[in-house]
Amino acid sequence: MTDNMQTVMTPTIGRLARRSVLWVVVIGVIVLIAGIGLALAGSSQDTDPMSARSATPGGAKALVEVLRHEGVTVVIADTLAEAAKAAADPATTTLFLYDAYYYLDAEQTARAMKLADTVVVLQPTSDALAVISPDLALAGYTDGTREAGCSVAAAEAAESITTTGDGYRILDTDSDGRAAGCFADGDVYSLVQVGGRTALGATTALTNGEILSEGNAALGLNLLGSTDTLVWYVPTLEDYTTDALTVDELSPEWVQPVTLTAFLVGIAAILWRGRRLGPLIVENLPVTVKASETMQGRARLYEKAGARLHTLDSLRIGTIARLATLCGLPVLATVDEVVAASSAIAGSDPRVVRQLLVDANPRSDRDLVQLSDDLLVFEQTVTRNLRPH
Repeated sequence: MTDNMQTVMTPTIGRLARRSVLWVVVIGVIVLIAGIGLALAGSSQDTDPMSARSATPGGAKALVEVLRHEGVTVVIADTLAEAAKAAADPATTTLFLYDAYYYLDAEQTARAMKLADTVVVLQPTSDALAVISPDLALAGYTDGTREAGCSVAAAEAAESITTTGDGYRILDTDSDGRAAGCFADGDVYSLVQVGGRTALGATTALTNGEILSEGNAALGLNLLGSTDTLVWYVPTLEDYTTDALTVDELSPEWVQPVTLTAFLVGIAAILWRGRRLGPLIVENLPVTVKASETMQGRARLYEKAGARLHTLDSLRIGTIARLATLCGLPVLATVDEVVAASSAIAGSDPRVVRQLLVDANPRSDRDLVQLSDDLLVFEQTVTRNLRPH
């Protein structure tokens, strides 16, 4: 007997650790790779239009890097405060401004335009356009390749550019000839220069995706590389300021007193018409029926209806439930399991027991009484065999 016994040993902590070390290493490597991937993805997620950090087709990293290679100090500013700090010497600084989401108000736009003597505004807002010159107006959308057709040095160097973006119209040419329009489509210009301030409507000409098309690169390098320092300022949400109005300020004067009055009227109505719960009371039942009387009344109904099988089935259900408990069977045991267990304990033929518990159909009142007695005798037999005295 000893030779057939198997030795069972509980795994030690060391054995469990050795078994788990492979999975721990695999999970660690997966977490490390995922972390590196997220870090790399996060570093390249700057997809803002004309962002100097973005290498996407809509960014401007290519132009910025070429300018740095040419010796221009490029300072990227995300806020007006950073731009003001970077533009220490306006005479040697070029400011590039692109307020794509209209974060700047009129006062902030005017302050930004004064930071440098040379300012290039891409797709200027109406506030920026007014600062450049009051005689400039937005003239809708222009597209296609346009020739320079002007005496602006950067435009002449470019010769032609892709002009996808806004166009501007000069309402009143200055008598001293300071306003110069370039890349014309009729009387609509994609670039207008007034003194040291330039409005450029060709929003895609300086992007990574279009910088190599036509003379876009020459235009960008000459416009933005004429001074020692370039402040690349694309405003962010930090620059956005607004005086939010409260609900009271937005609402008419009569709203507050009417609301207060309605609230007080509602409270008064609740106190006036609300249900008042009194103490609990005990209500006596009109009739008390004993359980034996209920049983006798149901029996008379069965007798009057001649429902012998229904009556026997009611007795069978109770008997089967008690037999299952006596045999130690679960609550969800089937009738066949009860038949098998109880017949084995009583020493009876399972077919006879099944006939008694399930299949027998009383044809008369005599049969019903006989089957009822047989159920009682069989249950007593099982009980006696399980609990002998």
